[in-house]
Amino acid sequence: MGDSFGKVFRITTWGESHGGGVGVVIDGCPAGLEISEQEIQRELDRRKPGQSRITTQRKESDKAHIVSGVFEGRTLGTALSIMVWNEDARSKDYEEMKELYRPSHADYTYDRKFGFRNWKGGGRASARETVGRVAAGAVARKALRTFLGIEVIAHVSQVQNIASTVPPEEVTEDAVESNIVRCPDPKAAKRMISLVEKVRKAGDSVGGIITAVVKGCPAGLGEPVFDKLTADLAKAVMSLPATRGVEFGLGFGAIKLTGSKHNDPFVVKDGRVRTATNNSGGIQGGISNGENILLRVAFKPTATILTVQDTVNRKGEPARLRGRGRHDPCVLPRAVPMVEAMINLVLMDHILRAATNKNLRKLSRLFDLPPP
Repeated sequence: MGDSFGKVFRITTWGESHGGGVGVVIDGCPAGLEISEQEIQRELDRRKPGQSRITTQRKESDKAHIVSGVFEGRTLGTALSIMVWNEDARSKDYEEMKELYRPSHADYTYDRKFGFRNWKGGGRASARETVGRVAAGAVARKALRTFLGIEVIAHVSQVQNIASTVPPEEVTEDAVESNIVRCPDPKAAKRMISLVEKVRKAGDSVGGIITAVVKGCPAGLGEPVFDKLTADLAKAVMSLPATRGVEFGLGFGAIKLTGSKHNDPFVVKDGRVRTATNNSGGIQGGISNGENILLRVAFKPTATILTVQDTVNRKGEPARLRGRGRHDPCVLPRAVPMVEAMINLVLMDHILRAATNKNLRKLSRLFDLPPP
């Protein structure tokens, strides 16, 4: 079953949208990391519903409870468990979905796979399952910042055809959190908010792009062939609900260039090997090269809309369905911390995988330690 992610820093999430609660168990977290429920709560607050007029109005406090793995404010090195209780589930909103399949949802595919499904809010297929990811990502974020100074900053860079003009490398956390759509470009943000409000009133939805930058990542993260850093990051972000594509560096734009234009020439700057450009997005051969890692993730419009759509029931008979319940007209503002969380989880896992690598010389280079 696909409820676990990671190899050394490994998480297992659990819970359903309309069940008792949701949460995560983290295996492999190093001992001695200072972490508090307040630090986890900050990230959950960025993800939680009901935080603005352009998000779902489901009211959940999403209060984090550390159940195990922390003593006197520090991790023990044992399994770290975090729980969040569900508080505002309205299962009656989904009564009609017992027999009807919502277009572009997981209703039909879950039924085909298992012969049975949780029709209350989509169960495990609901974006509410990302609570556990974000909680675990907060722990990884603290470790990466504390031990290595690695920063991951994501932002909404595009909603439909409205795009930010701020270069990703110049985006700050304060700029991202300065408005409810989490776009660092004030003018674009204003237009994005207006668009989301317009489609919400029309009972429709809209998609867009989240751009993320990793700063301070050392060269040498990633494993050959199947566990390339690009591959693991792609799997991580593409496992998020509503994702439809990911690209690194110039991404699909690279097809417009020749090799001589796309290649990143090596230079020596301040005694370090660097690249003069960063078309590769900080990863070459599946291994980080020390430059900023740049990736973009495309999200589709929210599947649940409040207009009438054609569908079928479980017997295969034609039917009509009007979406009900409380849903985001645009998933992007709340998806920003989700994208950051998944990136932090991958980086933390690869850091620890490097630390367990038998090649101690490689490890000493990675952390700038004297070789053994």
